Amino acid sequence: MNIRIIRATARKEFYHLIRDFRSLYLAFMIPLLLILLFGYALSLDVDNVRTVVVDLDKTPSSRDLIRMLDASSYFSVVRHLPDAESAGQYLDHNRATMGLIIPPGWTEKIKADRLSPLQVLLDGSDPNYAGISQGYITIFMENYNQKLRADFFNRKNMEKIKPPVEGRIRIWFNEDLESRVFIIPGIIAIIIMIVGAMLTSLVIAREYENGTMETLLSLPIRAIDFLAGKAIPYFFIGLVDVLVSILMGQLLFGVVMKASFWLMILASCLYLGVALSLGLLISVVTKSQLVANQAAVLITYLPSLLLSDFVFPVSNMPMVLQKLTRIVPATYFIDILNGLYLRDIGLNLLWPSYLVLIGMFGFLWTLNLIALKREGL
Repeated sequence: MNIRIIRATARKEFYHLIRDFRSLYLAFMIPLLLILLFGYALSLDVDNVRTVVVDLDKTPSSRDLIRMLDASSYFSVVRHLPDAESAGQYLDHNRATMGLIIPPGWTEKIKADRLSPLQVLLDGSDPNYAGISQGYITIFMENYNQKLRADFFNRKNMEKIKPPVEGRIRIWFNEDLESRVFIIPGIIAIIIMIVGAMLTSLVIAREYENGTMETLLSLPIRAIDFLAGKAIPYFFIGLVDVLVSILMGQLLFGVVMKASFWLMILASCLYLGVALSLGLLISVVTKSQLVANQAAVLITYLPSLLLSDFVFPVSNMPMVLQKLTRIVPATYFIDILNGLYLRDIGLNLLWPSYLVLIGMFGFLWTLNLIALKREGL
């Protein structure tokens, strides 16, 4: 490798970045916006489920049930309605997510030790939200039933029956079950792919469109020196974005890395190298900035967002897509991020993902060299 040629090529690319404010905006402002938007707007947590109640029993017990429901952090009673038809209209117009209907004579059946059903209406237009809400209301009803059983035993002067099996649940890695704890690390993978692949997908295509590629082909420049010089400016920009993302995640959202910071930097450098190599390969093959930009979105950004176990669990996908996720670099980088941020594990358990990233980088870099040598460089 010729250091002088690499330095000259990198300096030329730096000058172009400084003159092109759009590239700088894409390199620095969009990552900041993604951190803020994903951190504050994207949340998979379900709380304050908007609930309307229809109390046809109108007894102290029914009012006590409604007060307990509203006091829960998972439900928010937004309106008391006169009948079940009104509750259905609230769900139809998306003014409520759940409706609770207490029938007349509900308290009398409880006092007579008879089955006393309630009707719960759930908006299933969002299956994930409805499923979690169903789990919440089921647990709430179980707790309320335990309270009624305790009152029954007290009235009868009987000893409370203890269940034979008691599940003692302990949540590891994310004790409060906050979605931002894994969203913030995951967005780093998206940011690196935007800066690494989408920006570099334009650099060589721009040389073709400007007519300067013919001049470069006539110069004594080797393909490896040309690629290294083109990639170095974006490598440092991507590394700065990673550091800013780590800092913003800790200061704004309280998401702190549990494992080694240097393992994080090593993984980021490897993943950034994969992203740069992929972007340069797209640029060499397409030779058009417009086509390269569209191809980069389809090949790099969308798979990293949708097929990397970031937003949608891979285990819930069809088998064909599950196999496709194995060639998405973000899958392995997010696995490393989860290990470093959440599980506090080291290289002894994460080495397979590091090894895959190294292999992907070597493979894509080799493809770039072959493609450029076919162009005559």
